[in-house]
Amino acid sequence: MKPWLKISLSAAFTILVIVLLFLFDKYQREAHVPLPNINVQTSKSNAFLDEHEVLTRLQYSGLIKEGQTFEQLDTDSITKFLKSISQVKDVKVYRNFGDSWNIDMVLREPIARIYNQRGESFYLDAEGVRMLTTPKFTAHVVVVNGAINEPASGISVNEIINNDSLKSIHKLDDIYRISNYVCNDPLFHALIGQIYLEQNGDFLLVPLVGEQRIVFGSAYSEEEVSDKFNKLRIFYNEAMDVEGWNTYSEINLKFKDQIVCKKKGQ
Repeated sequence: MKPWLKISLSAAFTILVIVLLFLFDKYQREAHVPLPNINVQTSKSNAFLDEHEVLTRLQYSGLIKEGQTFEQLDTDSITKFLKSISQVKDVKVYRNFGDSWNIDMVLREPIARIYNQRGESFYLDAEGVRMLTTPKFTAHVVVVNGAINEPASGISVNEIINNDSLKSIHKLDDIYRISNYVCNDPLFHALIGQIYLEQNGDFLLVPLVGEQRIVFGSAYSEEEVSDKFNKLRIFYNEAMDVEGWNTYSEINLKFKDQIVCKKKGQ
Protein backbone atom coordinates (compact mmCIF):
# COMPACT_ATOMS: atom_id res chain seq x y z
CA MET A 1 0.00 0.00 0.00
CA LYS A 2 1.30 3.40 -0.97
CA PRO A 3 2.27 5.66 1.94
CA TRP A 4 -0.12 8.47 0.94
CA LEU A 5 -3.03 6.01 0.76
CA LYS A 6 -2.16 4.57 4.17
CA ILE A 7 -2.08 8.08 5.68
CA SER A 8 -5.39 8.98 4.01
CA LEU A 9 -7.11 5.86 5.33
CA SER A 10 -5.77 6.47 8.82
CA ALA A 11 -6.98 10.08 8.75
CA ALA A 12 -10.39 9.02 7.46
CA PHE A 13 -10.71 6.42 10.21
CA THR A 14 -9.77 8.98 12.86
CA ILE A 15 -12.35 11.44 11.53
CA LEU A 16 -14.98 8.69 11.44
CA VAL A 17 -14.27 7.79 15.09
CA ILE A 18 -14.52 11.45 16.11
CA VAL A 19 -17.83 11.86 14.26
CA LEU A 20 -19.25 8.69 15.82
CA LEU A 21 -18.17 9.80 19.30
CA PHE A 22 -19.75 13.21 18.72
CA LEU A 23 -23.02 11.65 17.55
CA PHE A 24 -23.02 9.17 20.44
CA ASP A 25 -22.37 11.96 22.95
CA LYS A 26 -25.17 14.03 21.39
CA TYR A 27 -27.52 11.05 21.62
CA GLN A 28 -26.52 10.44 25.23
CA ARG A 29 -27.10 14.07 26.21
CA GLU A 30 -30.46 14.28 24.46
CA ALA A 31 -31.72 10.87 25.60
CA HIS A 32 -34.51 10.90 28.16
CA VAL A 33 -33.42 9.99 31.65
CA PRO A 34 -34.90 6.75 33.02
CA LEU A 35 -35.50 6.29 36.72
CA PRO A 36 -32.23 5.66 38.58
CA ASN A 37 -31.11 2.40 40.12
CA ILE A 38 -31.24 3.33 43.81
CA ASN A 39 -29.23 1.24 46.27
CA VAL A 40 -29.64 2.08 49.97
CA GLN A 41 -27.19 0.37 52.30
CA THR A 42 -29.08 -0.05 55.53
CA SER A 43 -29.90 -2.38 58.39
CA LYS A 44 -32.93 -3.11 60.54
CA SER A 45 -31.86 -0.45 63.04
CA ASN A 46 -31.35 2.43 60.61
CA ALA A 47 -33.91 1.98 57.83
CA PHE A 48 -34.89 5.66 57.86
CA LEU A 49 -35.03 5.79 54.05
CA ASP A 50 -35.84 3.29 51.34
CA GLU A 51 -35.60 3.46 47.56
CA HIS A 52 -39.18 4.69 47.16
CA GLU A 53 -38.70 7.51 49.69
CA VAL A 54 -35.46 8.64 48.02
CA LEU A 55 -37.12 8.76 44.59
CA THR A 56 -40.14 10.64 45.98
CA ARG A 57 -37.92 13.29 47.59
CA LEU A 58 -35.91 13.79 44.40
CA GLN A 59 -39.07 14.13 42.30
CA TYR A 60 -40.67 16.52 44.81
CA SER A 61 -37.53 18.69 44.80
CA GLY A 62 -37.59 18.85 40.98
CA LEU A 63 -34.19 17.23 40.58
CA ILE A 64 -35.80 14.31 38.71
CA LYS A 65 -38.75 15.04 36.42
CA GLU A 66 -40.61 13.53 33.50
CA GLY A 67 -39.08 14.17 30.07
CA GLN A 68 -35.73 15.16 31.55
CA THR A 69 -32.65 14.57 29.36
CA PHE A 70 -29.20 13.57 30.53
CA GLU A 71 -27.97 17.02 29.54
CA GLN A 72 -30.44 18.46 32.07
CA LEU A 73 -29.57 15.94 34.79
CA ASP A 74 -27.52 17.66 37.52
CA THR A 75 -25.76 14.87 39.41
CA ASP A 76 -23.83 17.33 41.60
CA SER A 77 -27.07 18.93 42.84
CA ILE A 78 -28.60 15.49 43.45
CA THR A 79 -25.53 14.47 45.48
CA LYS A 80 -25.62 17.70 47.50
CA PHE A 81 -29.36 17.36 48.13
CA LEU A 82 -29.11 13.76 49.37
CA LYS A 83 -26.07 14.52 51.56
CA SER A 84 -28.09 17.28 53.25
CA ILE A 85 -30.47 14.63 54.66
CA SER A 86 -29.32 14.08 58.25
CA GLN A 87 -29.76 10.30 58.13
CA VAL A 88 -27.44 9.97 55.11
CA LYS A 89 -23.75 9.25 55.66
CA ASP A 90 -22.48 8.98 52.07
CA VAL A 91 -23.82 9.26 48.51
CA LYS A 92 -22.46 8.41 45.06
CA VAL A 93 -24.37 9.38 41.92
CA TYR A 94 -22.95 8.11 38.64
CA ARG A 95 -23.93 7.17 35.11
CA ASN A 96 -23.35 3.74 33.63
CA PHE A 97 -22.47 2.97 30.02
CA GLY A 98 -25.65 3.40 28.06
CA ASP A 99 -28.81 4.98 29.43
CA SER A 100 -28.85 3.74 33.04
CA TRP A 101 -27.56 5.57 36.12
CA ASN A 102 -27.13 4.79 39.81
CA ILE A 103 -27.58 6.37 43.22
CA ASP A 104 -25.68 4.51 45.94
CA MET A 105 -26.37 5.59 49.53
CA VAL A 106 -25.07 4.64 52.97
CA LEU A 107 -27.26 5.57 55.95
CA ARG A 108 -26.05 6.53 59.40
CA GLU A 109 -26.29 4.01 62.25
CA PRO A 110 -28.23 5.38 65.28
CA ILE A 111 -27.06 4.46 68.78
CA ALA A 112 -29.36 6.61 70.95
CA ARG A 113 -32.54 8.66 70.81
CA ILE A 114 -32.31 11.91 72.77
CA TYR A 115 -35.19 13.94 74.18
CA ASN A 116 -34.14 17.45 75.21
CA GLN A 117 -35.81 20.04 77.45
CA ARG A 118 -36.92 22.05 74.41
CA GLY A 119 -39.42 19.36 73.47
CA GLU A 120 -37.26 18.14 70.60
CA SER A 121 -36.17 14.60 69.83
CA PHE A 122 -33.22 13.47 67.71
CA TYR A 123 -30.87 10.55 67.22
CA LEU A 124 -27.14 10.30 67.80
CA ASP A 125 -25.28 8.11 65.34
CA ALA A 126 -22.26 5.80 65.72
CA GLU A 127 -19.92 8.64 64.71
CA GLY A 128 -21.41 11.17 67.13
CA VAL A 129 -23.47 13.04 64.51
CA ARG A 130 -27.00 14.27 65.24
CA MET A 131 -29.79 12.84 63.10
CA LEU A 132 -33.34 14.14 62.80
CA THR A 133 -36.26 11.82 63.49
CA THR A 134 -38.73 10.70 60.83
CA PRO A 135 -42.43 9.88 61.30
CA LYS A 136 -42.09 6.73 59.18
CA PHE A 137 -39.47 4.92 61.25
CA THR A 138 -38.39 4.55 64.88
CA ALA A 139 -35.00 3.02 65.68
CA HIS A 140 -34.90 0.62 68.64
CA VAL A 141 -32.03 2.20 70.58
CA VAL A 142 -31.42 3.38 74.13
CA VAL A 143 -33.46 6.46 75.16
CA VAL A 144 -31.69 9.47 76.71
CA ASN A 145 -33.59 12.22 78.55
CA GLY A 146 -33.49 14.46 81.60
CA ALA A 147 -31.65 17.79 81.98
CA ILE A 148 -30.52 17.88 78.34
CA ASN A 149 -30.22 21.22 76.57
CA GLU A 150 -28.57 19.94 73.39
CA PRO A 151 -30.57 21.09 70.32
CA ALA A 152 -31.67 18.72 67.57
CA SER A 153 -29.17 20.20 65.12
CA GLY A 154 -25.65 21.32 65.85
CA ILE A 155 -22.00 20.34 65.97
CA SER A 156 -20.83 16.73 66.17
CA VAL A 157 -19.31 14.93 69.15
CA ASN A 158 -15.86 15.01 67.52
CA GLU A 159 -15.99 18.81 67.31
CA ILE A 160 -16.87 18.97 71.02
CA ILE A 161 -14.18 16.49 72.09
CA ASN A 162 -11.48 18.37 70.17
CA ASN A 163 -12.36 21.73 71.72
CA ASP A 164 -11.73 22.19 75.45
CA SER A 165 -14.03 25.22 75.71
CA LEU A 166 -16.91 23.29 74.14
CA LYS A 167 -16.46 20.26 76.41
CA SER A 168 -17.29 22.37 79.46
CA ILE A 169 -20.69 23.49 78.10
CA HIS A 170 -21.87 20.37 76.25
CA LYS A 171 -23.04 16.98 77.49
CA LEU A 172 -23.35 15.36 74.08
CA ASP A 173 -19.86 13.84 74.25
CA ASP A 174 -20.67 12.23 77.62
CA ILE A 175 -23.98 10.92 76.26
CA TYR A 176 -22.14 9.52 73.25
CA ARG A 177 -19.58 7.63 75.37
CA ILE A 178 -22.24 5.89 77.45
CA SER A 179 -24.61 5.23 74.52
CA ASN A 180 -21.85 3.92 72.28
CA TYR A 181 -20.70 1.49 74.97
CA VAL A 182 -24.26 0.27 75.58
CA CYS A 183 -24.88 -0.11 71.84
CA ASN A 184 -21.75 -2.20 71.26
CA ASP A 185 -21.89 -4.43 74.33
CA PRO A 186 -24.30 -7.40 74.00
CA LEU A 187 -25.05 -7.57 77.76
CA PHE A 188 -25.77 -3.88 78.31
CA HIS A 189 -27.46 -3.45 74.94
CA ALA A 190 -30.03 -6.02 76.12
CA LEU A 191 -30.14 -4.69 79.70
CA ILE A 192 -30.12 -0.87 79.62
CA GLY A 193 -33.25 0.82 78.28
CA GLN A 194 -32.78 4.43 79.38
CA ILE A 195 -30.08 6.95 80.27
CA TYR A 196 -31.20 9.87 82.43
CA LEU A 197 -29.22 13.07 83.07
CA GLU A 198 -29.89 14.63 86.47
CA GLN A 199 -29.68 18.37 87.20
CA ASN A 200 -26.42 17.85 89.12
CA GLY A 201 -24.76 16.35 86.03
CA ASP A 202 -24.90 12.71 87.12
CA PHE A 203 -26.08 10.07 84.67
CA LEU A 204 -28.52 7.38 85.80
CA LEU A 205 -29.04 4.11 83.95
CA VAL A 206 -32.48 2.49 84.00
CA PRO A 207 -32.37 -1.28 83.33
CA LEU A 208 -35.09 -3.21 81.56
CA VAL A 209 -34.81 -5.98 84.17
CA GLY A 210 -35.19 -5.26 87.88
CA GLU A 211 -36.40 -2.14 89.67
CA GLN A 212 -33.10 -0.64 90.77
CA ARG A 213 -31.59 2.56 89.47
CA ILE A 214 -27.93 2.64 88.51
CA VAL A 215 -26.05 5.81 89.49
CA PHE A 216 -23.39 6.09 86.79
CA GLY A 217 -22.11 9.58 87.64
CA SER A 218 -19.86 11.33 85.15
CA ALA A 219 -18.59 10.10 81.78
CA TYR A 220 -15.62 12.34 81.05
CA SER A 221 -13.54 9.76 79.18
CA GLU A 222 -13.84 6.40 77.45
CA GLU A 223 -11.61 4.89 80.13
CA GLU A 224 -13.92 6.09 82.92
CA VAL A 225 -16.99 4.73 81.10
CA SER A 226 -15.31 1.38 80.43
CA ASP A 227 -14.17 1.02 84.06
CA LYS A 228 -17.67 1.68 85.40
CA PHE A 229 -19.34 -0.76 83.04
CA ASN A 230 -16.74 -3.40 83.86
CA LYS A 231 -17.55 -2.97 87.57
CA LEU A 232 -21.23 -3.31 86.80
CA ARG A 233 -20.59 -6.41 84.71
CA ILE A 234 -18.70 -8.09 87.56
CA PHE A 235 -21.48 -7.17 89.98
CA TYR A 236 -24.15 -8.68 87.74
CA ASN A 237 -22.14 -11.83 87.14
CA GLU A 238 -21.24 -12.42 90.78
CA ALA A 239 -24.01 -10.89 92.88
CA MET A 240 -27.26 -10.90 90.94
CA ASP A 241 -27.47 -14.66 90.54
CA VAL A 242 -27.15 -15.01 94.31
CA GLU A 243 -29.08 -11.97 95.56
CA GLY A 244 -31.70 -11.73 92.81
CA TRP A 245 -32.55 -8.94 90.37
CA ASN A 246 -35.01 -7.19 92.70
CA THR A 247 -32.90 -7.13 95.89
CA TYR A 248 -31.34 -3.71 95.40
CA SER A 249 -32.99 -0.33 94.90
CA GLU A 250 -29.78 1.46 93.88
CA ILE A 251 -26.39 0.51 92.45
CA ASN A 252 -23.85 3.34 92.67
CA LEU A 253 -20.81 3.28 90.35
CA LYS A 254 -19.53 6.79 91.12
CA PHE A 255 -16.78 5.75 93.52
CA LYS A 256 -13.47 4.52 92.14
CA ASP A 257 -12.77 0.78 92.47
CA GLN A 258 -15.98 0.04 94.37
CA ILE A 259 -19.73 -0.35 94.06
CA VAL A 260 -22.07 0.97 96.74
CA CYS A 261 -25.50 -0.68 96.82
CA LYS A 262 -28.72 -0.02 98.68
CA LYS A 263 -31.13 -2.82 99.40
CA LYS A 264 -34.85 -2.21 99.17
CA GLY A 265 -36.24 -0.79 102.40
CA GLN A 266 -32.99 0.81 103.52
